[in-house]
Amino acid sequence: MEQGWKKIKVYTNAIEAEIVKQMLEESGIPAIILNKQDSSYLTFGKIELYVNEQDEDQALNLIVSTVENESEDED
Repeated sequence: MEQGWKKIKVYTNAIEAEIVKQMLEESGIPAIILNKQDSSYLTFGKIELYVNEQDEDQALNLIVSTVENESEDED
């Protein structure tokens, strides 16, 4: 991994990680997914989400606000 990237979240669900990555990119925040899951057994391993260090706070705030909005929509 190049310098300047920071791991901000870890997922076990590849689809969830990809949705968050796309949301960040649509908001102008470059993101990378590093899939460390075993290709034979997708239940083992983790999926890591990285953003540039300078985008860390903005990305985390966006993720938190999106999760809160989804929770309110379910109520």
